[in-house]
Parts: sequence; structure tokens; C-alpha cells
Amino acid sequence: MNDRLEMLLEKFWTLERELAMELQKQQEEFFYQIHKKKVRFQREIKLQHKRLIIPALRYIRKARLTAIVTAPVIWSCLLSVLLMDLMMTIYQAVCFPVYGIPKVRRGNFIVLDRHNLSYLNIIEKMNCVYCGYFNGVVAYAREIGARTEQHWCPIKHARRVGDIHSRYKNFFDYGDGKRYRQEIETVRREFEDLKQ
Repeated sequence: MNDRLEMLLEKFWTLERELAMELQKQQEEFFYQIHKKKVRFQREIKLQHKRLIIPALRYIRKARLTAIVTAPVIWSCLLSVLLMDLMMTIYQAVCFPVYGIPKVRRGNFIVLDRHNLSYLNIIEKMNCVYCGYFNGVVAYAREIGARTEQHWCPIKHARRVGDIHSRYKNFFDYGDGKRYRQEIETVRREFEDLKQ
């Protein structure tokens, strides 16, 4: 990878770490702590949150008609996402050990915690579980795909891609056939950064 691209990617990862630290600061601002993956609010904050609930029937009455009409279409995708989750889990369980690719920890991507917020009604909680699961499965599948791509075809695209994945930094430049042939076996096994 060229030095400029490597420098830009390092800046990107640094900003990502800074974002994580800022999110950590919010825990103090909104009076909660995370203990053994469970979020704990102070008692008085929980009581304040309960006063903010909009009852489900009032929530539905205030909803736009388009939101009510499109909700079944959104929820109809759930079966596909469940199937993708299952297939990705089976895929990496069978294939990754064969190729020496480190497995993706599903729990690092699928995070379901927003339904525990006391200011959400039952409909909002269900929607939060759906969105957390859906986007978590997509991120989980993307990481499995990224690691697979690093093993089988670690070559950058000629055209700009919308969003680069976590393994793209290890890929060969488009058109650098000489380096590809010389270093392909090394790059296929270059997952040391995941062990840190």
C-alpha cells in the first residue's frame, strides 16, 4: 500500500478510536454505567425516563399513515436477515478453519441494548431490536466477507468504493501484478492485527 493511503487510513482509525472515547464520555453525561455488558442507569434517571414514555396507542395515532403502511414491508425483511445470519455463521464455521482465517465474533457486531431504555414504548423497543439486529447482521456479514476477500482476492478496486471495509488496507493496489504474485500468500495470512 502506498504511504499516503496508509497515513489516511491510520487517521481514519484514529478518528474512530476518538469517537469511541467520546461515546464513553456520554456514559457520564447521561448517568449510566456498563457492567458485564448490561447498562445501569441511576435510579432517579430511570424514573425521569419512565415519565417520557408515549403510550403505544397514542404513538400509533400520532404516526404518519405512510409509516404505518410501510412497516410491514420493513418487517418482511426479517426472514432474509435471519437466514443470512444463520448462513454466515455456518459459512465461517466451516470455511474459516480450513483457510486459517480468524472467525468473526458475532457479538461484536450484533448489539441489542436499546430496548432496555425506559423511555421507549413497546413499539419503539421492537423497532430498536429490529434495527440493531438487522444492521448488526449486515456488519457481521460484511466483516466475514472482508476476511474472505482478503484471502481470495486482496486487490483494491480501480474505481472508488462507497465505504471501505476493515481489511481493505491490506489489499494490493489495482494493477500491481508483480507485488500480487510475490506477496499473495503472505497477505492471505495477514491477520495479526486481529489478535491484538
